[in-house]
Amino acid sequence: MRALLLSDIHSNLEALEACLAAAPAYDVVVNLGDIVGYGASPNEVIERSRELGKFFVRGNHDKAVCGLIDIKDFNPVAALASSWTRNQLTEENLDWLRSLPQGPLQIEGLSDTQFVHGSPIHEDEYVVNVGDAVAPLLVSPITITFFGHTHLQGSFTLSGDHVEAVHPAYRTVGQIESSQFPLKKDLRYLVNPGSVGQPRDGDWRAGFAVFDSDAGIVAFYRVPYNLKIAQDRILAADLPARLATRLAAGR
Repeated sequence: MRALLLSDIHSNLEALEACLAAAPAYDVVVNLGDIVGYGASPNEVIERSRELGKFFVRGNHDKAVCGLIDIKDFNPVAALASSWTRNQLTEENLDWLRSLPQGPLQIEGLSDTQFVHGSPIHEDEYVVNVGDAVAPLLVSPITITFFGHTHLQGSFTLSGDHVEAVHPAYRTVGQIESSQFPLKKDLRYLVNPGSVGQPRDGDWRAGFAVFDSDAGIVAFYRVPYNLKIAQDRILAADLPARLATRLAAGR
């Protein structure tokens, strides 16, 4: 089975459409959460995401926007964007966000694989570095965990008692590129497909991944998109300018 992995779209319609246009053939789409927040196209992104399939886990911004958690712990920019998004969404889309399941999610046909937003331990936990990855890799009995939340594309591998971090290497900053990551048997993995709508690894291009379970390969992708339109939408919505400028820096 080939699974298209999307995470942290954050209401960026232009980035989402660019990823879908660049994606190779796939059998199923799995969305790892934070569909909304930050960007200026929340209804459009939800509706497009719903068209793609039924496999979702909720993100912290999804919960905040529909009132399942308080935004008091968000930074001021994130809180403002969350409130703005809540006011923009249709009642149907708000109800749909409330119905999103908490991870881990398992899917028939993808054995020994699970999907979460933050971590198998807690849905809002950040797994940023090797130290963060140790406990989730040791605690979870599942071999491969796909996660989002950090907006950092890459993986952590557990071999014996050693954890290694791997991030894809790309040659350009403005073209469609992919990087193959073969998975080895008897090892355990945490894999982040990257953020579609707001990368934070210094590469402005939208990120996603495709998992080929038969071949045991994760293919990471980076895709340029119409950055100016996404930025113009944010500014026209009178959202904080920082949300527009950071897209160009990939931070």
